[in-house]
Amino acid sequence: MAIDPASVDWSSARRASYQLLQTFRYVYPQPIRDLSHRLIVIPPERFGDQRRLRHNVSVALEGARVENRTDRFGNMIVDVFAPRVPDVIEFVAEVSIERRAAQPNRLPDGWLADGYLLQPSRLTEADDAILRAADDLSEVSEWGLPLADRINDWVYQSMTYRHGVTGVRTTAAEALALGAGVCQDYAHVMLALCRACGLPSRYVSGHLLGQGGTHAWVEVVMPTRDGTGDAVAHAFDPTHASHGGLGYVTVAVGADYSDVAPTSGTYRSGARGSLTATKRVTLTGVE
Repeated sequence: MAIDPASVDWSSARRASYQLLQTFRYVYPQPIRDLSHRLIVIPPERFGDQRRLRHNVSVALEGARVENRTDRFGNMIVDVFAPRVPDVIEFVAEVSIERRAAQPNRLPDGWLADGYLLQPSRLTEADDAILRAADDLSEVSEWGLPLADRINDWVYQSMTYRHGVTGVRTTAAEALALGAGVCQDYAHVMLALCRACGLPSRYVSGHLLGQGGTHAWVEVVMPTRDGTGDAVAHAFDPTHASHGGLGYVTVAVGADYSDVAPTSGTYRSGARGSLTATKRVTLTGVE
């Protein structure tokens, strides 16, 4: 039974459960060959206080082969291979998820070994404007979570949410120069600033209850300083100037959007396909 999220006092909620249904339907004007497709739509089995209870990915095409693997970030990757697609292929992902409040997302010792948390990626390379902003923000805030909080607010105030002015290849520098974009642009700008300030951070792809499309935000990773070498990942959402919460469902993490694109792939044909995507996240339980 679905629960209206607007009826929930999220400040006092301790547990929430969700059902997620996503479809991706590709239509081609002529047959295509040698399809190799990647889906990043299933959350990991465990992610901080989030637990995946059940999941299923189905492919509406006879002869398609489906394989699961885990990438270097710990994301679940679903690879789909098909020798031939006559005209249509559809992917359907169904997931049941539960979250419990007040359980930090703890990363084990060695969390910095990969280096991507601090290194600028292609989409988060800092230009002069970002470097100047990083210097200004560092001067007025203490390094760590206070600085991350200031950056989160600064990005929210510096950008206007607008569809159609950016794309999946738009860089943080380009989005900030425009002063507009969507959630992935807000996340890229925050990542560029955090990394320029020496704050380890990563891109998060997932869903925000009540929003139509997928959502993106940032995790800033801070050492626990308890002698274990572990760290805790803290969520920041610059699109809404918020700190996350039970209404967020994480699917994947990476250096930027290119690591976690929900659907991508290659095939042989001169034809260009068209994509129709749908998503529904239903709140099914809350305490």
